[in-house]
Amino acid sequence: MKDITRTLASFVAQVQWEDIPPKVRHEAKRALVNYFAVALAGCSDPGISKAVNVYGRFSSGREAGLVGRGERTDILNAAALNAMSANVFDFDDTHLPTIIHPTAPVAAPLFALAQKSSLSGKQWLLAFVLGVEIECRLGNAVSPGHYQRGWHITSTCGVFGAAAAIGKALSLDNTQLGWAFGNASAQSSGLVETLGSMSKSISVGNAARNGLLSALLAQEGFAGPEQPLEGERGFLRVMSEAAEAHVDAAFATLGSEWELLSNTYKPYPCGVVLNPVIEACLALSTTAGFSFANVERVTLKGHPLLRARTDRPNITLGREAQVSAQHSVAVSLARGRAGLAEFTDAVVADPLLRAFAGRLEFVDDPSYSVESAQVTVALRSGETMSRRIDAARGSLQAPLADTDLENKLRELAEYGGSGCEPGPLINSLWTLESAPDSSLPMHLACS
Repeated sequence: MKDITRTLASFVAQVQWEDIPPKVRHEAKRALVNYFAVALAGCSDPGISKAVNVYGRFSSGREAGLVGRGERTDILNAAALNAMSANVFDFDDTHLPTIIHPTAPVAAPLFALAQKSSLSGKQWLLAFVLGVEIECRLGNAVSPGHYQRGWHITSTCGVFGAAAAIGKALSLDNTQLGWAFGNASAQSSGLVETLGSMSKSISVGNAARNGLLSALLAQEGFAGPEQPLEGERGFLRVMSEAAEAHVDAAFATLGSEWELLSNTYKPYPCGVVLNPVIEACLALSTTAGFSFANVERVTLKGHPLLRARTDRPNITLGREAQVSAQHSVAVSLARGRAGLAEFTDAVVADPLLRAFAGRLEFVDDPSYSVESAQVTVALRSGETMSRRIDAARGSLQAPLADTDLENKLRELAEYGGSGCEPGPLINSLWTLESAPDSSLPMHLACS
């Protein structure tokens, strides 16, 4: 637990584009294709519209756009609202070792800054890679106890990623980056209890906004503590009882291994632990002899986190459905689909699906990874059907292809109804590295 703040600040300050391996560069672009896909899907969500209206009352400018919308606002509000849009449907990327959704808190403030300050595509991508690296390394250090304790790790670690990314984009020196981390440490918050509600979006938006603010303050000489991360009452010790045991491993490979390569993209709009469950249910729904009307009982066997995060039988909202195994199993088996249209308030209210909740049971098995699950269906005839998924589609073992991500953007752009033309946006993301102006994707994504 020695000199972690200084080590990370020096790392961010010194790394150059030439130090980033080609595979990591490409993964950064994949993350952006997914980011715009989910942000375009969420841009017209009623909760986001409410937030846009309230935040707009306090806007100090019109420098930055909002993905999929016509309003313009100041860069702090834009950072918050665009991060919220990308996370609102739980359809964004997932860093599997930590369950952090890394892109929204980092990309949103960087694109906001890019609309106010001149940043080339290479400068933007370098800052993005480093921001993701910092948030996920800190996540590694406080995991698994931090999230299990109830801290919303995307929010608590995302603010540091945003601060690092903006700090790099602003060319802050080692001391200023340390101050940025200190400023971020004063704003690291978010609770798992808010999942399934509109409130969850606040802390994700705050991570983006406050990380941007932290770096801007540091640029002006607004100083933080010397050891905001490793100090006796710093982030690592306060936020995790076991951080000291994990810290060496968390930072040992800094600069030689990259956390973006542990990032994944979801095929379904739900908590990541539900991906293998839905995949198994969709396969069972097409099995000869299966009938949803004849289902007597369904047993889910998986990692204990599956029950801990998704045992939600009495939901009433589409947001809650995104983290409800009862709904996910019922809708996948009954309708043979699991897209955004299946996770709305109206579908949650379907009496047929609601009546199913009591027929689901969990079996915890720590030998399962969060990417695996087994679904066993007992029919009234006495027959049983079972499907085990060892590596869900979208996992590191079965990743979505580039074309899958492009198709996801096209589908979700249409779902969100923004009128954004996907083709030019997709092309701008794949070619961002050579772009003289990194704000082009935002111009294409705003209506």
